[in-house]
Amino acid sequence: MQPRAPYAIVPAMTTHFDLPIAELRAYRPELAVPSDLQQFWQATLSEAESYPLDATFTAYDSPLRTVEVFVVRFSGYAGQRVSAWLVLPRDRSTPLPCIVQYVGYGGGRGLPHEWLTWSALGYAHLVMDTRGQGSDHHAGDTPDHDRLGAPPHVPGFLTRGLPDPARYYYRRLFTDAVRAVEAVTAHPEVDGARIVTAGSSQGGALSLAVSILRGWLLEDPVAAVLADVPFLCHFRRAAELAADDPYTELVRWLSTHRDAAEQAFAALAYFDIAVLAPQAVSPSLWSVGIRDAVCPPSTVFAAHNRYGGPADLRVWEWNEHEGGEAFQVLEQTRWLDQHLGTGPPAA
Repeated sequence: MQPRAPYAIVPAMTTHFDLPIAELRAYRPELAVPSDLQQFWQATLSEAESYPLDATFTAYDSPLRTVEVFVVRFSGYAGQRVSAWLVLPRDRSTPLPCIVQYVGYGGGRGLPHEWLTWSALGYAHLVMDTRGQGSDHHAGDTPDHDRLGAPPHVPGFLTRGLPDPARYYYRRLFTDAVRAVEAVTAHPEVDGARIVTAGSSQGGALSLAVSILRGWLLEDPVAAVLADVPFLCHFRRAAELAADDPYTELVRWLSTHRDAAEQAFAALAYFDIAVLAPQAVSPSLWSVGIRDAVCPPSTVFAAHNRYGGPADLRVWEWNEHEGGEAFQVLEQTRWLDQHLGTGPPAA
């Protein structure tokens, strides 16, 4: 295991509703790993690669003056077309390091002017649309085509396809997210050696999943990972603790499908970031909110503490699922400057 950086910016003493901080720091549960986990994801990614990526970048007529915007389309799961934005600073030298951004639960790629921070900092910035989502916040336009036919599920996305891992929604979304990195790397002004996956909540889970799968199975790890208050970690504990959606969608499904609970948890293990985490190699910066009732802190610590690569963590003691927000962005920029050499030149 890699040595860990200090966990907290400010020493935290409060228990809140989850484990005490000292126990969270040591929380590394033993989790059941599917015997065919590697084969499952190798087959899934191999199938995706059998379809031409066909990444296209079309100039977008934007009123924004300091950036150029491109509509991106590429083939994701089963060759289905996925949308994204690529935002490039107009004042640039190429090739640029690139932030590949994944969006939180319910959201899509939104509009370009909603994503200006990273281009203002000098990065290329790809924002991937989220299949089937984008009607809760940040509008989306990528449909979710389920070739196998989803069985009954609770409204939302967390239980769509359970209890069959082959039909599960996140199999499709993880695959799209992996292909998004391949798509942006095809752009001539993006430095494929300096790709950073990033996101919060669902986006944080996707940023981790992509980095793990690319490093483990494709032997092409991303340069770094920014994972804020990540979702999809330690499903069973999340279902036991979470007071808010989306995990309560899973609770409602389990309460109805009483006879399929263990089968469902067995399926979810293929997508559990805490289960996948030991295979990680890319350096990562995480965040967690100690009062987070959406993604309880112990679920985040479970994944972080099992992570196979270098893993720094910022703890926000008094925050809920919003985590560090703008303060975390400052932490991320400083951290990336160190890891990618993207800081201003020395005087």
